Amino acid sequence: MNKKIKKLFAFAALTTTGIYFINRALNYTATLKNLVNDDHGLYYGWKNGDVYYTVTGKGSPILLIHDLHPASSLAEWSKIIKKLEKEHQVFCVDLPGCGRSDKPAITYTNYFFVQFINDFIRDVIGEKTTVVATGASGSFTIMAKAMNPENFENVILINPESLSALAKQPDKCKLAYKHLLDCPIFGTFAYNVEMHEKNINRLFEEVFYSRPSLISTKMEDIYFESAHIGNGTGRFLLSSIRANYTNISISHVLPKMDHLYLIGCRDLPGSISTMDEYKQKNDAIDVGYVSHAKYLPQLEVPDKLYDRLRMFLA
Repeated sequence: MNKKIKKLFAFAALTTTGIYFINRALNYTATLKNLVNDDHGLYYGWKNGDVYYTVTGKGSPILLIHDLHPASSLAEWSKIIKKLEKEHQVFCVDLPGCGRSDKPAITYTNYFFVQFINDFIRDVIGEKTTVVATGASGSFTIMAKAMNPENFENVILINPESLSALAKQPDKCKLAYKHLLDCPIFGTFAYNVEMHEKNINRLFEEVFYSRPSLISTKMEDIYFESAHIGNGTGRFLLSSIRANYTNISISHVLPKMDHLYLIGCRDLPGSISTMDEYKQKNDAIDVGYVSHAKYLPQLEVPDKLYDRLRMFLA
């Protein structure tokens, strides 16, 4: 029996060591192209880690917040920044847990990002700001405005999540998966599998873009690299998202919200019904649509999105 136990421990040790080196190799190859550099950006020394951001242009401030996903970064806005900076001072951030920002080993909650947005506007921008946010980042942008309305000029949400999706809470199954992802070696391996290059490319083809022929291979590589900066520490954000810790019901604050604008994409399933959900809570919300695009119109049809943004900003 002792020999069997020793063999079992030896096998477990070899397996763990093997997975550790596989993780190291995957992270090394993922960042080999060095497409995500910080030559032109700055770092905001926030209380929960350094946050990477860029600032360009002159005029009234706009803060661009990318979708909440471990592979996302301010690269999401790369095709639209130059258009906006002609009339505005444009701030772009890599959210904590994403891109070049620090990725602390914590549970990321909606309130965590609420604090970040309000602290960034107060400490870095220093005046009332128009905030444009994509997808899952819309909920904590709304909550940040509800808590500190003096920080906000306007809020523009691109393809915000449905109110029913935001109301989902952690359960035992999701918490079990979170505990797995948070583990140092096997959790990193599970994260690397989920953030595999093929899965990132599938996101672009099936979710982000309506027309796959427009997808940039370089942008796919940037997303893949961003997900792996930090040797798998992006898994803490992913585990928090999967466990619904980044969700919050915003139904109670929407009726009181002013200067709120929504942009949906007609090719994105559920977009129109989601816009209707928000309008039912507050008829004063202004809604516009962009055609021939899915989840990320700022990458797929930047000119059309810019026209819609200018209309709302005017």
